[in-house]
Amino acid sequence: MQNMTQEYPGSLSKTDVHVTEAARDMLAGLIDDADEDFEGIRIYVQGGGCGGMSYSMTFAEEVTEYDSVLDCGQFKILVDPIALGFLQGCEIDYVTEGLNSTFVFRNAFQSVGGSGKCAGCGGGGY
Repeated sequence: MQNMTQEYPGSLSKTDVHVTEAARDMLAGLIDDADEDFEGIRIYVQGGGCGGMSYSMTFAEEVTEYDSVLDCGQFKILVDPIALGFLQGCEIDYVTEGLNSTFVFRNAFQSVGGSGKCAGCGGGGY
């Protein structure tokens, strides 16, 4: 009988998921301002609709055995194996245009034909 245990990469590099300085600064500020202690920021994907797959971010209380982790210094980005399959090679940025500011995921979902729009914040990916 074959071993059915799946191996997950424990750590991520900047080529797996790149977080720009603007996004790192904003995420670090959000973690610092939170009322509770969090392990990091979890990025996850959810099923489609007319725009295809979408992503969201939330605070994470703990790292699970299935998470791949990008250490950003002041905080960690946590990505489960399903999300990593869709986000591999993306860039996370924080953009201000006029009075509007949003996180932008560039090159997300390109391999599966999704839109890269953020379901959590309504912002779009480029």
